[in-house]
Amino acid sequence: MRGDGRELILYLDLACPHCAAVWAAVESRPLTLVFRHFPVASKHPRAPALHAATEAATLQGSEDAFWSLVASIYEDQGRVDDPHLWDRAKALGLDIERFDRDRRSTAVAERVRRDFQGGIRAGVAGTPAAFLDGAPVAADLASELAL
Repeated sequence: MRGDGRELILYLDLACPHCAAVWAAVESRPLTLVFRHFPVASKHPRAPALHAATEAATLQGSEDAFWSLVASIYEDQGRVDDPHLWDRAKALGLDIERFDRDRRSTAVAERVRRDFQGGIRAGVAGTPAAFLDGAPVAADLASELAL
């Protein structure tokens, strides 16, 4: 997403309610948002499947499909099982068979794993985690961005 020149890197878990709250606070801000996958499967078992779905949307659709799927997952975290993901993919105009094949692919799993490992190397221990213009955001993210 394009913004005002400030870059916000977000390490998020798509099944995390705290991440959903942060997403709601930052998605419309004039920042360049950089999404990094950080599914914490031990806390949110459905998270890896959700992250894979967003990457599958990107492969078939576009970057806009990725952001739309992220937003829809955060808007309705109570409906994240496969039939609801298929409905969302259909609404984005994606081919469901390819969507399912892509989200289960090695390439998609590797993409999510790369982000997660990068987060570990950057010192991310949980979600949400953020870096504003390269500096870790240690305080409440919404408050930090209000400055």
